[in-house]
Amino acid sequence: MHSAVFLIEFGAIILGLGLLGRLAGRFHFSPIPLYLLAGLAFGTGGLLPLGASEEFVAIGAEIGVILLLLMLGLEYTASDLVSNLKTQYPAGLVDFTLNAVPGAVAALLMGWGPVAAVVLAGVTWISSSGVIAKVMGDLGRLGNRETPVILSILVLEDLAMAVYLPIVTALLAGVGLAAGSLTLAIALGVAGAVLFVAVRYGRVISRFVSSDDPEKLLLVVLGLTLLVAGVAQQLQVSAAVGAFLVGIALSGEVAEGTHTLLSPLRDLFAAVFFVFFGLHTDPASIPPVLLPALALAVVTALTKIATGYWAARRAGVGVNGRWRAGGTLVARGEFSIVIAGLAVTAGIEPALGPLATAYVLLLVIIGPLTARWTQPVAVWITGRRTPPAPPVLAAVPSPATSPERGTGTETGTETAADRRSVQDQDPAGRA
Repeated sequence: MHSAVFLIEFGAIILGLGLLGRLAGRFHFSPIPLYLLAGLAFGTGGLLPLGASEEFVAIGAEIGVILLLLMLGLEYTASDLVSNLKTQYPAGLVDFTLNAVPGAVAALLMGWGPVAAVVLAGVTWISSSGVIAKVMGDLGRLGNRETPVILSILVLEDLAMAVYLPIVTALLAGVGLAAGSLTLAIALGVAGAVLFVAVRYGRVISRFVSSDDPEKLLLVVLGLTLLVAGVAQQLQVSAAVGAFLVGIALSGEVAEGTHTLLSPLRDLFAAVFFVFFGLHTDPASIPPVLLPALALAVVTALTKIATGYWAARRAGVGVNGRWRAGGTLVARGEFSIVIAGLAVTAGIEPALGPLATAYVLLLVIIGPLTARWTQPVAVWITGRRTPPAPPVLAAVPSPATSPERGTGTETGTETAADRRSVQDQDPAGRA
C-alpha cells in the first residue's frame, strides 16, 4: 500500500511538472516560478501535502543540483576558465560588492544576525546560470559581443561558490575559527587539485570516459560525477562544486555527447529540486516577507544591471550591449535556492526560507523581462534626455561628400560619431 501511494504521489508530481513546463513554453518564460509554486502547493500548509514520496523527492533534488552544475561545467574548458579568472576578476569583485552587500545589509536591518547576513548576501549575489543561458538562447544573443562578458561573470560566480559554500557550511554548523579555517583550507585544496587535474589531464580523463556506446558513456559520466560529488561533500566541499569541476574536466566529443545524453535527466531532476525547495516553505509564511523581498529584488536588479554595464564597458562593448549585459544578469535561481536551502536545513532563521523563495520567484519572473527590455527602455530614456542638435545650415556638397558617391548623408555632413551612434542602435547588438 505504501509503495502504491508513493507511485501515485510521485507520478502526479512528474505529470504536473510536465504540464507546467509546457505552459511556460507556450508563453515563452522560465518554468522555475511554476515549479516553486507547485512545491508550495504540495508542501506543508499547501493544498495537497505529500507524505510517502517526500524522502525520494529529497534525493532527487540533490541529484538535480549536481546535474545542473555538471552541465554548466561542460560549457567551459579548463583553459577558458583560467583565462577568465586572469582577465575578468575585477568584474567579479564589482559583482560581489554591488550585489552581496545589499543582502547582508538587509539581513542586519531585519535583526537576523551575522550568519544570516552571510547567507542572504549569497542569495542576492549569485545570478542564475541556467535561466540566463536559456534567455540568451531564446533571444538569439549567443553571438553578441556582450555574451562573453556575461559568461565570464557567471563563471567567476560559480568558482566563488567553491570558497563561499564551505564558509557558509562551517558557519551554519557553528564550528569554531580553527575548524572553519581547516574546512576552508580543505575545500580550496580539493577545488584547486581538481582544477589542476582538469587543466593538465583533461584530455586523458576525456579519453578514459569516452565511448561510442551512449549507454556506457552515460553510466560512466553519471557514476563519476556522483562519486566525485560525494567525496567532495565528505571533505566539506559542496557536492555541486565537485560536479562543476568534473564538467570542466570533460571536453571535446565527450562533453558534447554527455550534454546530449544528460540534458533530459538534468531537466527532470532540476524541476524536482525546485519543487523540493517549495515543499519546505509554508505558503502562509510568504506574505509577511513579500514587501522586504520586493524591495530587495528591486535594489539588486538595479545593482546587477550596473554590474553588467560596467563589465561590458570595460570590455569595450557598445552602449546598447552594456545595457543588454546588465539586464540579462538580473535573474536569480538555482544557487540562491541552494544557499537558502542550507540555512533552512540548519534552522538559523525561520523567515529566511520564505524570503528567499519570494525573492527568487520575483527575480526569475523579472529577469527575462529585464533581459529583453532594459536596452530599449534605456535608449528611450537617454534619447528623451538628450538635447536636440542645433540646426545644420545647408551647404553645397563637394565632390568628396556628394550623395552620388555614397559617402555621406544628403547634406554631406555625416561624421564618424554619427555612424557609431547608428551602429550602437543595432538591435542585434553585434556592432
